[in-house]
Amino acid sequence: MGLSKTIWANPSEIIRTKRPDHPVLVFSPEVLQTTARRFLRGFPGLVTYAVKSNPDEMVIENLVAAGIRGFDVASPAEIDMIRRIAPRAALHYHNPVRGRDEIAHAVRAGVKTWSVDSRSELEKLIEMVPAEGCEISVRFTLPVRGAAYDFGTKFGATPVLAAELLARAAGAGFMPSLTFHPGTQCTDPMAWGAYIRTAAEICRLADVPARRLNVGGGFPNHRTRGPAPALEEIFSLIDRVATEAFGAARPALVCEPGRGLVGDAFTHITRVKALRDDSHVFLNDGVYGGLAELPLIGNIERLEVRAPCGAPRTGAAVNRIVFGPTCDSVDRLPGEIALPGTLEEGDFLVFHGMGAYSSATNTRFNGFGQLEILTALSLRG
Repeated sequence: MGLSKTIWANPSEIIRTKRPDHPVLVFSPEVLQTTARRFLRGFPGLVTYAVKSNPDEMVIENLVAAGIRGFDVASPAEIDMIRRIAPRAALHYHNPVRGRDEIAHAVRAGVKTWSVDSRSELEKLIEMVPAEGCEISVRFTLPVRGAAYDFGTKFGATPVLAAELLARAAGAGFMPSLTFHPGTQCTDPMAWGAYIRTAAEICRLADVPARRLNVGGGFPNHRTRGPAPALEEIFSLIDRVATEAFGAARPALVCEPGRGLVGDAFTHITRVKALRDDSHVFLNDGVYGGLAELPLIGNIERLEVRAPCGAPRTGAAVNRIVFGPTCDSVDRLPGEIALPGTLEEGDFLVFHGMGAYSSATNTRFNGFGQLEILTALSLRG
């Protein structure tokens, strides 16, 4: 991967001028900074960015320029990168399970905020992390639906265990806090409401007031043909329910969006390398590359087809099976995708809303995976 210094007008200009044979991610700093300011303006608390969703340094630099001052980190490598780019930023080490070497590295880097979801990991932190000025945020989970997939299958304590952990963290001298994640691409605002009300119950059960409540990520980006997600409605619900649930004991709020911040700032250009017997479409990218997430959370509906001249393909749609380039039958996008019947070999499929978990999960499996990143003024056209 590499970022060109050339600034293009839009994706169609890139197609028309370069006709790239390899996949291209088109980055719009303006879209990223606008989205960041939307979170900073609308969310009623501290906004931290989940670095794992897209750790490119240009993304971090643009978020810092937009005013983001906190980052959710999950590894020593992410800690070191943020310390280098934004030395004074708040680091929230919210991977709930860490090796002792990772804990020691984070302590040396001055990390002050940690999350846990188990007794064993909490005792490890109590042993290794100086309590003074440090926060332990207990992560809990609920069987709440409304997201593309559920993070609670791997992380999160039950509410009863969370109350026990919260009391133990407070007793050990740490700032006691709570955190949750409603699940990726969560489009149901009421999921946050259920979690916030449960957080208040956990505090009552533990008889410990939470200093902060991190409402996680899960904020959706625009993946469907319909209107963009109404983030302000989610912000408003979080604000209202936090006051209703906690009253005068309302904790300070934190969020850690990844996809919701960076998703719409990138468009992904792929090329049709073959149209097998006018039936199966083979792209130059697939599930081992920038499209790795699609089998997990579904196809991107914001998809257009452009001819090599950059003009959009039109005509009645035909449902087609779409494969990636590797010699592996797993390399297939889910279901069938409606594409113009006029589709030809050499055309380009342009996926919008592809900033999260595209470059971050790209591999070079089977010799494919060359991925170039270009900058554009606009992602439209």
